[in-house]
Amino acid sequence: MLMDRIPIAVIMQRRTVRHRWADTAWSAVAVVADPGGLAPLQPLSRTEDEELYLVSGLQLELHRDEDDGYYENWAAPEPKIFVMWRMIDERAIPSVASASYAEGTRMLDSGDATDGIPMPSDIHAWLGEYLRTHYQPRPHRGRQHG
Repeated sequence: MLMDRIPIAVIMQRRTVRHRWADTAWSAVAVVADPGGLAPLQPLSRTEDEELYLVSGLQLELHRDEDDGYYENWAAPEPKIFVMWRMIDERAIPSVASASYAEGTRMLDSGDATDGIPMPSDIHAWLGEYLRTHYQPRPHRGRQHG
């Protein structure tokens, strides 16, 4: 069940690498709250060896069945936003983002291109408010002796 969502934009990076199997590396490097009105793809900087561009139009959604994963990520020393992306027209374009540690792990395990990006403080605060309102930790069940 969808509980809340926030529009986000992702900063993507293309880097030239000198490697025998690839000459270009792509990654998601930052997530920002999307204030609206942004172009779907906006160049930020470009050199011969690096390109940064902003991709807007994504939603960071919170679903009740991921609450444990949100809490685990929110309480971690370095909370992350997990961004899955695909190559479209020779450019890495983000397709899904999640604040759930469990969903991020599933993305990484799927073999699809996924990056864990530091969670911005405003999104961390938004997630914390959601958790204070909706999250109920499961009761701890100790080991049964007998």
